[in-house]
Amino acid sequence: MKPKRLTRREILLKSAALGSLSMISTLSFDEALWAWQQSEQKPRKPTAWDEIGPFYKREAPQSAQLRQPGDAGLPVRVSGIVLDTKGNVVSGAKIEIWQANHEGIYDLDGYGYRATLLANAAGKYEFGSVMPGHYPGRVCQHIHYLVSAPGHKPLTTQLYFATDPVFEGDPEHNYTRDPLIRSSELVRPVVLAGDPSEMYAMVDFEIVVERL
Repeated sequence: MKPKRLTRREILLKSAALGSLSMISTLSFDEALWAWQQSEQKPRKPTAWDEIGPFYKREAPQSAQLRQPGDAGLPVRVSGIVLDTKGNVVSGAKIEIWQANHEGIYDLDGYGYRATLLANAAGKYEFGSVMPGHYPGRVCQHIHYLVSAPGHKPLTTQLYFATDPVFEGDPEHNYTRDPLIRSSELVRPVVLAGDPSEMYAMVDFEIVVERL
């Protein structure tokens, strides 16, 4: 008999954590695991493609910290998870990122504000940087992404920020002011944290890749 599909509330009422599910006498481990997976693994829309741009460089260093001490600009912490379109975690995905500095200038001689990241076993990644500046030829602030993982289609995309003055507080309707933005879903909310003397921005950017 197929186990009853439980809501997240019902799961939480039966167990405070996945590790204690085996202690719940009224719910078998297989039933609990099935219900949890059904709750967490939902179909995802692939992340929209965007231009790779002219400033990509191979073999960027593996580092989660692009911002160096003394760098100008608002610090930003970007984090996310890599999934496939079925909602499954894609562990070990390679994520190459590059961006302009606070003044809108790319490092073409070295690897400033460039990095290679690997998603961990839970598919998560994160890095620290600064909010990129505007530069001639582009309308909006952005960070470039090139994502690859065995068995999945490579993804080239860009992350944009809802706080960009170009959007005038309404990215849902004004994202087309930058002709390279293919979807408003690439424009992500920005949360400010820290104290007034050490403010920083936090951005979540989930990545969804397609299987080959």
